[in-house]
Amino acid sequence: MLLRNFTPLARRSLSATPLVRRAAPLARRLLSTALADGGGDDFRPPAQRKAESVRARLLEREASALEGGGQARIDKQHGNGKLTARERLALLLDDGSFREFDMLKTHRCVDFGMQDNRPAGDGVVTGHGTVNGRRVFVFSQDFTVFGGALSEAHAEKICKVMDRAVELGAPVIGLNDSGGARIQEGVASLAGYADVFQRNVEASGVVPQISVIMGPCAGGAVYSPAMTDFTMMVEETAYMFVTGPEVVKTVTNEQITAAELGGARTHTRTSGVSCLSLPNDVEAMAVRMRSHSRRRGRCMHHQAHPPPTLRRRRARSSTTCRSPTARSRRAAPPRTRPTARRRPSTGSSPSTPTRHTT
Repeated sequence: MLLRNFTPLARRSLSATPLVRRAAPLARRLLSTALADGGGDDFRPPAQRKAESVRARLLEREASALEGGGQARIDKQHGNGKLTARERLALLLDDGSFREFDMLKTHRCVDFGMQDNRPAGDGVVTGHGTVNGRRVFVFSQDFTVFGGALSEAHAEKICKVMDRAVELGAPVIGLNDSGGARIQEGVASLAGYADVFQRNVEASGVVPQISVIMGPCAGGAVYSPAMTDFTMMVEETAYMFVTGPEVVKTVTNEQITAAELGGARTHTRTSGVSCLSLPNDVEAMAVRMRSHSRRRGRCMHHQAHPPPTLRRRRARSSTTCRSPTARSRRAAPPRTRPTARRRPSTGSSPSTPTRHTT
């Protein structure tokens, strides 16, 4: 019935459909050949071409972030007896537990030609992972990128890690290897240090803060480790000072080496800023994992079997009240409950009731 309503040309077209079906495999082979030769990009939808282009750029940026400052600077870092930022995190954290924050973040400086050099990560690797199964937040400064100098974006990444640690009640571990503030950004980098110091103060007494000095830590970079709970230094490669030996020589005309001014021996035996010194990066990461495990075991043991001092402290806190209003109420003498008057006995005058005193 339907074919009667079509013209003869339409009927011939419909009758030719099996020919088209037989020609379909040939068309598919021609299309696959064109794609193999590289001339099939035009056959992809625009949305697919755009998605593949964005994916390729992301993969390229991720590879650039993993390389840090480049292979030449990595070799120089190894030649100085130091590991890179990612190699240190690989030793510190459990295998496969690290989750990175802001891997592709770059600085926003456009002065002194900085807009032409924007490495991914901006000189610091941040994120969270586990140490012996316990969640920790970490940041590791990369000396191969701008000497680990702190910029505004660099500080934002560190502040983000510290904020998340306080929210979740997890420790913060900082692996410091920085030359100080990034002078190209001027006041913006100093404001970044102020934000980091504010986080150190807010996190003090709330979560454990641990600093490991694994390279030069000069200028504004020394204040934050000095405010943390535990500070460790690596011998021969770690230095902590506000100004270097050259500035001291210029101002006071005194000859002094970097090790004498702010080395591991100076800060562990004289100033007391550092509580422990380690021979190299590998030993520092191993000691950090062992001490973290022991501290976790002590905390779990104290929760089940608190020591006598802690038991006495808990007993005092349960009996004494810290509120001034409640303390004054507890100190006041208890009120006596008034006694009801008794009815007069038989034979006494009803107008003069008998009084009973308590």
